[in-house]
Amino acid sequence: MIQTNFKSVSQKALTGSLIVALAVSPLIQVSQAWAAPAVSSARSVLADQAQHAQVQYRIDARLDEKNMRIKGSETVTYRNMSKDTLSEIVFHTFADANRSKATQTSMFEQNNEEIRKENPQKKPEDFLGGIDIRSVAAEGKPVPFSNSNQALSVKLQQELKPGEAVTVEIGFEVKIPFGMQRLSYYKDIINGAHWFPVMSVYNENQHAWDKKPYSKTFETDYYDSSDFEVHINVPEAYQVLMPGTITTQADPKEPGRKVVTAVADNTREHVFFASPNYKVERVTRDGLTIEYYYFDNMPDKKKLVDEYIDTAFKAIQFFSEKYGEYPYPEFRIAESYVEGVAVEFARVIQMGQIRPNSDPAQDTTFVHEIAHQWFHALIGNDSESESFLDEGFADFSMVYFAEKQGDKLNGFQSIQIDDVSFIDKPIASNNTEAEGEANPVFYKKGRQAIYQLYRMVGEDKFDAFMQEYFKRYHYKNATIKGLLQTIQDTLGEEARKEMDKALHDPQFALKPEYRLSEAEEASYWREQFKTSYRSSLSQISNLPAETMSRIVDKALQGEPLTIVVSDQAGSKAKKQQQTILAQLERTLGIMGIPYEVVSDRQTLKKKLKKELGTSNIIAIGSAKTNGLIQALKPGIIQKSKAIGFDWKSRMNQKAASGAYVIKHPYNQNRLLLHFFWNGDALSDNAVEPFAEQMLQSLGFSGNFYQYYVLNKTGQVATDKKIANPIAKFFGE
Repeated sequence: MIQTNFKSVSQKALTGSLIVALAVSPLIQVSQAWAAPAVSSARSVLADQAQHAQVQYRIDARLDEKNMRIKGSETVTYRNMSKDTLSEIVFHTFADANRSKATQTSMFEQNNEEIRKENPQKKPEDFLGGIDIRSVAAEGKPVPFSNSNQALSVKLQQELKPGEAVTVEIGFEVKIPFGMQRLSYYKDIINGAHWFPVMSVYNENQHAWDKKPYSKTFETDYYDSSDFEVHINVPEAYQVLMPGTITTQADPKEPGRKVVTAVADNTREHVFFASPNYKVERVTRDGLTIEYYYFDNMPDKKKLVDEYIDTAFKAIQFFSEKYGEYPYPEFRIAESYVEGVAVEFARVIQMGQIRPNSDPAQDTTFVHEIAHQWFHALIGNDSESESFLDEGFADFSMVYFAEKQGDKLNGFQSIQIDDVSFIDKPIASNNTEAEGEANPVFYKKGRQAIYQLYRMVGEDKFDAFMQEYFKRYHYKNATIKGLLQTIQDTLGEEARKEMDKALHDPQFALKPEYRLSEAEEASYWREQFKTSYRSSLSQISNLPAETMSRIVDKALQGEPLTIVVSDQAGSKAKKQQQTILAQLERTLGIMGIPYEVVSDRQTLKKKLKKELGTSNIIAIGSAKTNGLIQALKPGIIQKSKAIGFDWKSRMNQKAASGAYVIKHPYNQNRLLLHFFWNGDALSDNAVEPFAEQMLQSLGFSGNFYQYYVLNKTGQVATDKKIANPIAKFFGE
């Protein structure tokens, strides 16, 4: 899973905002194709050799799409593979996390707040749901049970000895919440995760079942690989995707409805997604079929879908070669309305909306979720207590794939430049100990620890270790202890000690010899900003040329930039001007943008027509005291009309300040951006908000401004802007 929490771009957090921005959309454009080898026939061999699963499900369910409920029954056969004799068996009822807002996962809160605003007719209880257990029987006889705190405990009338199996029948009914959750409905799609009671994992060492409720802050996915046969009755118009081999037949008893069946053996978990508006694109290569379920809601979307499918094939082939063969005959992708979160399931991943500027070849989130097929679906783990094992390895794998494609910015450099050493929590933390810092702890630190191991032993030995790790734990649940033992057995005691220390030291930091040099860091950030601005600005077709962020984009692309400050301002205004200039220069410095500052009238006169006529310009100060603005005043007044900015009126507005951007009066291919204030100086309490608004208007993560006017306290009184689709992710 990838979750992104965004903040507004400011001078203090500009670099950090860039990093998280790269996760929300594929911003890096530089790429070279990686020619993957054909998938070998080992896929079918591995599948044939897989042992029969410890748990087997037969589930029959009917979707009541009008009331958004699922009524179902399941028959579960569980074999006791432990050395303990069991008097009860336990199922997770994670659908009950939706009983109250207090137990629903926090990662969808922002999305649901937006949905509430869009749907004022919906009541708070519409966003809630849950599962009611109607009946439980074991070997055909009713047995006592209790469903509490998302755990269904079933008392067995006859103890289950080691090696023995028991068959349990459960009747249940689920209320699906409105909004965005793993189990939810919104617009024309139903997300169907955690919709039936699923077998818990028995811990032989602790002699106890896992009864943890689903994490409020992160993930709690911990299952044994199982065999599934699932039948869902839905309206005939619905497209349904699930893991496994899918067949469909009309319901002879209910015209207009059908039964969709999926058979999925040796599968970690079972989910479904359903919509009457799904289109399906499928491609088969070398025995593997990839399907993308999507909404045909924009021109040329099928082309992007085909490119995503192609990227999926490349990623699966790469991970199959590096780690171990993907054993299933199919892989499916579900498009949904979820934003800021992408979610992995066994043989299925859930992605957000494809957008016009999506770049499938550079969508690192997409590759991260595919990598989870190895580190979650095939090699399982307890993601409540050891999330590093899936998130750390999935994030490293995402970067490994990019590196081997020749994508340097998304490759190993993105690991080498990360600085998360200030997070004093060990990688081996559980979700509670991580305290909401899952991204820096499990993902960033985690992938650094794996990268450090990779660098220590070299690629060939690392790949051999990963193949042994896969061999030992596919279809099973791994632990950090087991990982360290595999490292010791394949790479030696020293490598094990280094990894053990990395995982448990709260102050772990990537060794200096594996980090980027100062010059490499500067080059890296410049390229990141360059591609980030270009991608952000390209999201909107026909975005006006007169956009404040464009002046930074143009400078990053190599066009000249000159800053002209007022040379006849009073002493107070000059101090304010220097404060504002210093913040601007720091921001430009972070991005590696070269610029020239002109601060006196004589230099301005010499450069006005030649150098300044070919440069993009940022002017700072009052229109009455800035020499450039005075010199170009007639042209500025004329060009301001193109953006609807009444220049004369605004420059005479008492105590107002703000900014506007126009085409350079001397050069249609350059821009002039003026940060102004009227009167002698800004009021004291307006300086900080003036500078903050300046930096936000120049960023790539906020809305795109043509002009704005501030009142005497520095608050926006009026503006003209174009909404940036990713701006909402950076809200406070």
